Amino acid sequence: MPKVALFNQAGSQVGDIELNDSVFGIEPNNHVMFEAVVMQRASLRQGTHKTKIRSEVAGGGRKPWKQKGTGRARQGSIRSPQWRGGGTVFGPVPRSYSYKLPKKVRRLAIKSALSSKVHSENILVLESLAFEAPKTKEFKTVLSGLSVNKKVLIVTAGLEENVALSARNIPGVTVVTADGINVLDVLNHDKLIMTKAAVEKVEEVLA
Repeated sequence: MPKVALFNQAGSQVGDIELNDSVFGIEPNNHVMFEAVVMQRASLRQGTHKTKIRSEVAGGGRKPWKQKGTGRARQGSIRSPQWRGGGTVFGPVPRSYSYKLPKKVRRLAIKSALSSKVHSENILVLESLAFEAPKTKEFKTVLSGLSVNKKVLIVTAGLEENVALSARNIPGVTVVTADGINVLDVLNHDKLIMTKAAVEKVEEVLA
């Protein structure tokens, strides 16, 4: 089982914690992680693109000239696609880009992402993380005590409102709950900080 240091909120090591080998100790599957990131990024797309077809553009209505006798090509409307200002053929319309990967693939992807952080020694576990009131300065002190000065993902067991409010104004810091942990966030941050309770909750779900 992989073993990592256990820190208190002041940044002092208070012991070690053994992580579940089936969650934090597998060989990372890079392809599965890639597929999970592509799926998440696709789901984030708004899909609000839209072009107008010939029935939606302004103008048209009357046939521009008679069908025969002019020597010119027959035309039914000046808003046909071949005219300047005409409608667009097969243009983009609002749609959802989201799709789902199989459950086993999603589970393997998040396990691989967590294990990659363990392998690269970019995971820290805290005994607990709590503030009596939202204080950005106190949160910065915690990060400083842990020698963290890069993009960091904080994972708590449940919703810690004071923690989230304390961190939201610090660039590069993201706070999520154990239920909301995902591959894109884990890989997009240099460091992963989890509370001991969050580790237990993640292991309970994924093991």
